[in-house]
Amino acid sequence: MSSELGLDRRSFFQLVGGGVVVLVSLGPDLLFAQEAKRLYPEDFNAYLVVGENGRVTVFSGKIEMGQGVLTSQAQMVAEELGVDLAAIDMVLGDTDRCPWDRGTFGSLTTRMFGPALRAAGAQARLVLMTLAGERLGVPVDRLVVHGGVVTVASEPTRSVSYAALSKGARITRVVDRKAVLRAAADFKLMGTSPQRLDARGKVTGAAQYAADMRLPGMLYAHVLRPPMHGATLTRLDTSAAEKLAGVTVVRRDDIVAVLHADPEPAAKALAAIQAAWRLPEAKPDPDGIFAHIVAKSAGLVEVTTRGDIIAAKAGATRVFETTFQKGYVAHAALETHAALAEFKNGRMTVWASTQTPFPARDQIAKVLGLEGKDVRVITPLVGGGFGGKSAFGQAVEAARLAQITGKAVQVAWTRAEEFFNDTFDPASVVKIASGVDQTGRVSLWDYTVHAAGVRGTTLAYAMPNARIRSAGRNGDAPAAAGSSVHPFAVGAWRGPGANMNVFAAESQIDIMASALGVDPLEFRLRNLTDARMIRVLRAAATAFGWKAAPAPSGRGFGLACSIDAGSYVATMAEVKVDAASGRVKVVRIVCVQDMGIVVNPEGAKMQIEGGLTMGLGYALSEELRFRGGEILDRNFDSYEIPKFSSAPRVEAVLVKNDELAPQGGGEPAITTTGAVLANAVFDAVGARMLRLPMLPDRVRKAIAAKGTG
Repeated sequence: MSSELGLDRRSFFQLVGGGVVVLVSLGPDLLFAQEAKRLYPEDFNAYLVVGENGRVTVFSGKIEMGQGVLTSQAQMVAEELGVDLAAIDMVLGDTDRCPWDRGTFGSLTTRMFGPALRAAGAQARLVLMTLAGERLGVPVDRLVVHGGVVTVASEPTRSVSYAALSKGARITRVVDRKAVLRAAADFKLMGTSPQRLDARGKVTGAAQYAADMRLPGMLYAHVLRPPMHGATLTRLDTSAAEKLAGVTVVRRDDIVAVLHADPEPAAKALAAIQAAWRLPEAKPDPDGIFAHIVAKSAGLVEVTTRGDIIAAKAGATRVFETTFQKGYVAHAALETHAALAEFKNGRMTVWASTQTPFPARDQIAKVLGLEGKDVRVITPLVGGGFGGKSAFGQAVEAARLAQITGKAVQVAWTRAEEFFNDTFDPASVVKIASGVDQTGRVSLWDYTVHAAGVRGTTLAYAMPNARIRSAGRNGDAPAAAGSSVHPFAVGAWRGPGANMNVFAAESQIDIMASALGVDPLEFRLRNLTDARMIRVLRAAATAFGWKAAPAPSGRGFGLACSIDAGSYVATMAEVKVDAASGRVKVVRIVCVQDMGIVVNPEGAKMQIEGGLTMGLGYALSEELRFRGGEILDRNFDSYEIPKFSSAPRVEAVLVKNDELAPQGGGEPAITTTGAVLANAVFDAVGARMLRLPMLPDRVRKAIAAKGTG
């Protein structure tokens, strides 16, 4: 047995201390499409150990960034293994101790990784039950397990614990894909909402994040940043900084930094540096970016086609052509990027706030000229990521400076640096031509998206003639700053691309319904054959108290639905619009979600509530101000994220569907927010909003123009 850990079998058991070990290999059949083999090497991606003390340690390359997978992963293993949740110890995101994993993103942890973890627990249970049967002299089918103790079903006094069975054992098993999982009807832990394993630490302040880490003799570093992306350093004078007591100045290749044992003197030293820059031409800007994106995007790629688009357009009784736009959005996580690095005995150890510890390890090794085995990345708790911490520039900076100085170095970005270095959700454009036939059903759907990718473009509606084309992608990995399409780096942002695509598609559906004088819910149901989506929509209508009426009705009711990460979502909202100021107040939101088996109901509802609240930002207020590569928003005084005072009443409803394996929960709800609020604004005042965010001035102008957007 070997793995990305570089361990042989003897070294492996020295690491885990013996016991019963079950290894998980995520093969192509557990992953998505043709990319599986490229994304996941043929190797072990997680393992669990049942130790001699009866405790179960799960080693997973996933990380905890507030989404609750520390707890839900433990629940899945405990359920299948037959132990108490308190017996589970989770080790996450440590590249020396955990097998390889690409990263935590895309609502994939429970959906794709969960089945493998459950199978590992079931396999370990089978091994231990077999050992128990031999120890107790009875067939396995006469045994039951509860709380890590195996008992003869008809003789409760005859039992043996997992701890006793593991004592002295050195047993290794690889997950058998045929391992029998527990039925939903037999769940004891899955489907419940125990206290989160990280709750006490976070509430008491004991929880450790990367910026909380301390090492003896460590230095705090501040890095010189250009005034805008694409700027070139032409003159540098560090003499004033070098004269400050205790300050170390580093200039190596493209990095200029000042370091001190106290962060405040380090900041003062940075301010003392004199630098001159050659600046690129500052274009485009937030208003010109959309024409720029369409002009500069790569050629259109046909993603989906069925029927005859040309004939459908000619034969439609009505055709609707609309262009939708959305600006750049920052991640703005509460925790800024931070890392602590130490170079000791030829090895680099980095504690980093990152969603991707293994890619971070590999990049650090490459930049430092080290072997991968000589770099260790440890991910403590992460204070929000939303895709933005898939990038790990601060970890590379800390590692470089630690190697140069020979000291432990911490790099913690300021809020201004966080905004400047962010990989923003890209600005994007969607153009739709749709049509209806004599029966009032959608007969034409011609959809073109620029820069948002295709996530969220697959609709549940029955459309006989459809074409989906895409130019560019939303940026699963950061694009190079100053690229021909975007003036700075872009990347994944919670529900990447789907927020824009659902906004455009569900707004277009509402446009058609209104033009036909049909209630928005009735119009959707008229064009649906997907029983699962019909069920979710009807459940939403019941929970919301939807009363049929064509829009605009003056009530301020909106509806949107989507399919994302395997989950089906229907969201309804009520808004009030101040026509004089253009301000939108969201009164309430009801979101119904079918996500298959629900591992942790309260955790799932928290993700829905959090997604909808975060979605208020991209829908109503969050849009990056910039001039070319110059980032004008550097803090929350100008970049407005949702406030507690603006949070509406939110009701999250989970549709029971135990016939389906657990699906994604972290992102689906947010994908509907822009659409449901835009549709609610139209219902309230008759103004169709075609650009996100719906800033007050835009709403006011749209009301004055009555639908020109």
